[in-house]
Amino acid sequence: MMRARMVLLAGIASLAGAGANPAIAQQAPADTLGVETVHPAEWPSPRWPYPRDAAVEAKVADMLKRMTVAEKVAQVIQPDIAHVTPADMRKYHFGSILNGGNSAPNNDEFAPAAEWLKLADAFYDASVDRTDGGVGVPMIWGTDAVHGHSNIVGATLFPHNIGLGATRDPALIQRIGAATAEEIRATGMEWTFAPTVTVPQDYRWGRAYEGYSSDPTLVSGYVGAMIRGLQGAPGAEPILKGPHVIASTKHFLADGGTKNGVDQGDAQIDETTLRTIHGAPYVPAIENGVETVMASFSSWNGRKLTGHKGLLTDVLKERMNFGGLIVSDWNAHGQVAGCTNASCPTALLAGIDLYMAPDSWKPLYDSLLAQVKAGQVPMSRLDDAVSRILRVKARMGLFEAGRPSSRPLAGQFDLLGSPAHRAVAREAVAKSLVLLKQQGSVLPIRPGAKVLVAGDGMDDVARQSGGWTLTWQGTGVDASRFPGATTIWKGLDEAVTAAGGTATLSPDGSFAAKPDVAIVVFGETPYAEFQGDLKALQLAPELRAPWATMAALKAKGVPVVAVMLTGRPLYVNPALNTADAFVVAWLPGSEGGGIADVLVAGKDGKAKRGFSGRLPTAWPVSAAPGAATLFPLGYGLTGATTWTRLPEVAGVPDAATEGVYLDRGTPSAAWSLEVGAPGGSATRITTVPASAAAGHVTVTATDHVVQEGARRFAVAQGKATIALATQVPVDVTRQSNGDVTLVMTVRRDAAVSGTPTIGVRAGATVTELPVPELAALPQGQWKTLSVPLKCFAKAGADLSKLDVPFALTLTGPTTISLSRVALGMVADQTVRCAK
Repeated sequence: MMRARMVLLAGIASLAGAGANPAIAQQAPADTLGVETVHPAEWPSPRWPYPRDAAVEAKVADMLKRMTVAEKVAQVIQPDIAHVTPADMRKYHFGSILNGGNSAPNNDEFAPAAEWLKLADAFYDASVDRTDGGVGVPMIWGTDAVHGHSNIVGATLFPHNIGLGATRDPALIQRIGAATAEEIRATGMEWTFAPTVTVPQDYRWGRAYEGYSSDPTLVSGYVGAMIRGLQGAPGAEPILKGPHVIASTKHFLADGGTKNGVDQGDAQIDETTLRTIHGAPYVPAIENGVETVMASFSSWNGRKLTGHKGLLTDVLKERMNFGGLIVSDWNAHGQVAGCTNASCPTALLAGIDLYMAPDSWKPLYDSLLAQVKAGQVPMSRLDDAVSRILRVKARMGLFEAGRPSSRPLAGQFDLLGSPAHRAVAREAVAKSLVLLKQQGSVLPIRPGAKVLVAGDGMDDVARQSGGWTLTWQGTGVDASRFPGATTIWKGLDEAVTAAGGTATLSPDGSFAAKPDVAIVVFGETPYAEFQGDLKALQLAPELRAPWATMAALKAKGVPVVAVMLTGRPLYVNPALNTADAFVVAWLPGSEGGGIADVLVAGKDGKAKRGFSGRLPTAWPVSAAPGAATLFPLGYGLTGATTWTRLPEVAGVPDAATEGVYLDRGTPSAAWSLEVGAPGGSATRITTVPASAAAGHVTVTATDHVVQEGARRFAVAQGKATIALATQVPVDVTRQSNGDVTLVMTVRRDAAVSGTPTIGVRAGATVTELPVPELAALPQGQWKTLSVPLKCFAKAGADLSKLDVPFALTLTGPTTISLSRVALGMVADQTVRCAK
């Protein structure tokens, strides 16, 4: 699922400006529904544990009979709280709402728990309001509680799923589900978009850490436990009567099998692979009564799952007997062939029961209402979708549950980060640790030792928790937002001190008195979804700096323990060779003390827990796609062993994708996004929000095509330059001989003062061209603007050694947004070369 605050996309804008009713023109060709591409009889047929209940069916039939077409349409649409109000709910009576990764009450991502509960009451009250004569069906609220109730300040943050996959402990998974459900209920919500039951096959995928394992058997062994923890045993009692919430297995289907690990990409695999690997976890999900399934953004052999009738209806609903509801992902319906965010009957016809339409709900509601009235969408399909939604609500006990604040556990905010829940999380952290190397007896660290703790990830809860942590990407969050949490440093300090030793925090590894041992923490920084897609399985160069710290410590005779924070296996052979012991800690979450429980011995000379974690997927010998296996799935040491030095050959260069300098708002590999005053020092932008040029420029995330797929630059005053730079100059002379252009995807968000310029730099020489066309672009619309490379050549630039192929200089006050900068041939407007 995706985060909040998306702009209205082009499809919505075009719908709003159309003269005729385009909703009726969106009929998809029959062959796009995918019936012919699957063989349902070859798929498993698990038992759905909820038999038809005559009383429930009578209630559903009665409600359907009394609902207007407009009320039915509203039941199948789910807006995001950043784009809908209780007043809208009172008017339309939507079946559901959600909060995306960056949505929160009062647009405050760090709103206290009481505000979440208050807003839940407000939306609920509006949904059941009958003053307009409507039926008043109570709504449900969905949230991404994917590693604990991770949108809420103070909640327990459990290890991400890849770490849980290393524990091999389904009973622990069930306890984590139960604890998460209690914390969700404290804030008045009743639905989590979890668990992710993907089976990642290419760990370049930015969502790979959301999967338990690359092994479908291991994943399948966890699914039932997590669902029982979240929902309770199927059929025991109404879900909301106990301390439970409804769950959502996702993303159906093969989101972890896309070509090259591209998020929202295409799984180019045969049906047998689709069924036996990616379909396997849905058998225990259905057998344990998962109430909802989220359809994937991705495609199977070129066809988007959100519009695939063969898989959604013929396989999942009919063959596999799934009796819950299918919800789409964040505006995923807009990616279906023939659809836009504003209109997509194909998705409903294919089997989607609930459109996740966070910011597109209004035009989608209008178009769907028109399509139903025109007969383009049969009433029978709409009634079936609404019936499924109503049955889920009935099994939840929603019709009898009352206001969110009146339900069991509501308002018990002491459940958030409670000692009991933190204890479960700490246990999970300890059990998830995988020991890849140990020479000698460096671990566990002996009592009374002098311990140096170094690296760049040792004292940062956000870093150790990864994406989907308070914000969508898990970035822009400081220590104050994690009350009660324990960093890795804090946990180590407490354990070492308790054992009679001393711990010293030194990020760069420097010391006055030689330590007995050093622990160096390094690894990935937070990311979510496509923002984490990689071209190769290796750390960015700037994240390898702690390796030099390790080498320096070793050179001084200090034993080194490496602790790696990561959402996936990566090529780290130099670090493996250097360290005396190497521990994979995955993304452990808020309870960093769980690492100390295994690494540090108490006064009795024994650690609280030994190493028991095993790799949930194979570890590669190099960063090259399809690299040979270094450590197989299931590998994990419990003590010392021999070590053979590894080849330190990554197999891939540290280079950007050729000709792409910025994509989705993020610089390509080996490139840096820098902002500063012309001629002055520049600030490298790695996370947002950020400021530069003495505070005169603010850089934030904004949306283009996908969430946070662009960067917004607000220049308050003076001049500012937005540049893309590299340490390895590029040669574009060949491209300049033709008509290749430098293309930027840009949106002018405010009036532009003066005349902007676009420049390139080769060494110390900067060549700038005036670009008045930027100031003339329509405000608020994404456009592509290009400058022919030959224009720079004519102006005297040396295109054979560009270290800055793009430098946009603006004069404030003004604001623009950039999504992509790349070499290309096509643009909405092209700057003319000076004569």
